[in-house]
Amino acid sequence: MRRPTLETVPPGGKGCPNKGLEAKNKLIASSALNSIKFKLARRKKAEIRVITKNSKNSKYLDDLIFFQDIFLVYYIRMKGFFNRKFVLLAIILIASFLRFYKLGVNPPSLTWDEAAWGYNAYSLGQTGRDEFGRHWPLNYLESFGDFKPPVYAYLTVLPVKVFGLNEFATRFASAFFGVLTVLLTYYLVNELFIDGLGMKNKPVNSLTYNRAIPLIASFLLAVSPWHIMLSRAAFEANVATFFLMAGVTCFLIGVGKKGWFLLFSAAGFALSINTFNTVRIVAPILAAGLAIGYRRKLLAKWKWSLSAFLLGVALLLPSLPFLLTPQARLRFKEVNIFSGSSVVRLANQEMSNDHWAWWSRIIHNRRWLYAQEYLRHYFDHFNPAFLFISGDGNPKFSTQDAGELYLWELPFLIFGTLLLFRAKMGCWWLAPFWLLAGIIPAATARETPHALRIEATLPTWQILTALGLAGFWQWLRGRKAIVRNFLHFTFYILLFACFIYFQHGYWRHYPDEYSGEWQYGYKQSIDFVRKTQNKYDEIWFTDKLGRPYIYFLFYLRENPRDFWREAKIKRDVYGFVKVESFGKYHFFRGTDYPLKTGVLYIDKAGDVPNGARVLKTFYLLNGREVLKAFEI
Repeated sequence: MRRPTLETVPPGGKGCPNKGLEAKNKLIASSALNSIKFKLARRKKAEIRVITKNSKNSKYLDDLIFFQDIFLVYYIRMKGFFNRKFVLLAIILIASFLRFYKLGVNPPSLTWDEAAWGYNAYSLGQTGRDEFGRHWPLNYLESFGDFKPPVYAYLTVLPVKVFGLNEFATRFASAFFGVLTVLLTYYLVNELFIDGLGMKNKPVNSLTYNRAIPLIASFLLAVSPWHIMLSRAAFEANVATFFLMAGVTCFLIGVGKKGWFLLFSAAGFALSINTFNTVRIVAPILAAGLAIGYRRKLLAKWKWSLSAFLLGVALLLPSLPFLLTPQARLRFKEVNIFSGSSVVRLANQEMSNDHWAWWSRIIHNRRWLYAQEYLRHYFDHFNPAFLFISGDGNPKFSTQDAGELYLWELPFLIFGTLLLFRAKMGCWWLAPFWLLAGIIPAATARETPHALRIEATLPTWQILTALGLAGFWQWLRGRKAIVRNFLHFTFYILLFACFIYFQHGYWRHYPDEYSGEWQYGYKQSIDFVRKTQNKYDEIWFTDKLGRPYIYFLFYLRENPRDFWREAKIKRDVYGFVKVESFGKYHFFRGTDYPLKTGVLYIDKAGDVPNGARVLKTFYLLNGREVLKAFEI
């Protein structure tokens, strides 16, 4: 009786399989070891191969050898599995620490959008209604008139219930889903390059089977300045990135292995659309690209595909009517490059200079100028200064002295991109398509580059960099030991130095330098109001720092029902909301407020009227005066 057995041989040594034997072994493996997937990587000193040999022993001894060999295969596979899981666990712990450590302290204060998320979650948890009394809103939160997608508020209800209405609870959802995004990156990259559809007929010792690639990509995202900054504040874009990635990952699993995962994919895409405005454009483009790329497999699983499509439509139905209203386009009109008149004026001026010649109407057509403007804004997001030197110009998204990516990542990002297009490994086209599609809506805005609006491109940057690193390390294996050790040492020194530089700036300098960008001073001044308000009939507070009413609701934990009953609200023709007062609290702009006794005033430090008695001065973390409390 002939049975296939397994034995170890030194790589390249005597008995190494030739091409004919390799083909024969594949046939033996598929028939004799039916349920075992022979995707075995080359080890440092030995590799597993399948051979056929004549049995000269008894049937029982042959069976014993055969099952012993199967155990050896599983042992090696499980040993590698647990090693990878241990490393992945360490990466998740690092990501958790970097996102949750002193989450309520740095950034140093809440932005008005963060305060709105927190109070809306508080109101929903207390009453089932948002801050303006809408019952369980599923399509939008009116908030300041920017009509926020509602998912982040619902995700914050439980943290507010558990931890109370504070900074930590408000930011918890962003940090939590930021950590989950790091974890999901591992499984996404597995589907893209290793366990996914692209592995069929690939050689087991090729770069496509490098099990380090998913771990490298997860690690790069875990320590990414870009992702850390956006995970440590209540940015709904950070949660939308997780749902978008979940939709893509479940899609790849659904078309490759388990069709019912397509249902989770549809849910992920639908939730991402209901979480952040920019993703309302990115998610349909990405879903359409996946559907076209895998149309045959979707048709083969047509029942699951149809069910997933219907589920996605059902989840989007509550918000679809709103998406067609002028209010849904309000934010776009506020920030897009097409609403300004500068391009039209320039086109008219150029045509006038050419005496309105017919050819001038073509060359200087405003549509061409708009297209040029759009492309300029699109490619702003590939600016090396933005990516690797100083980051986003808005201090909320960058420390201003470190890029969105580390500088050392640049050569590996380029190398990984070239390697991907050359080898066309796995689902090779998805990462670049995802990256390019993720920038499309952000390029319509006047402020570019913008790290928050293109966060949907994460983790494609890290995936391409991980490919470059894996390819570089594979190339190093053939170098001399002294060269290999020197380059390894240099790489780890650069990685550690860049990481420490970013962390030092973020914790030591960033809060002091940019506390004003985070509306620092509201919490301290409102705490003073809470302690002294019983002495006064009215409280008048400036809105020069922006939307003070939401901070009063947040820090005073105002009963939502009292706010609905007492609030004096004005909505302008563009849909923006201004709360002028509620209860004894009044909010003013400029110096348009009555001066009278029995009233506590809080205004910007430089705008206190002559003759006022200053009760307390509030400072930014850099020592600058920001607000003063006074009375007449």
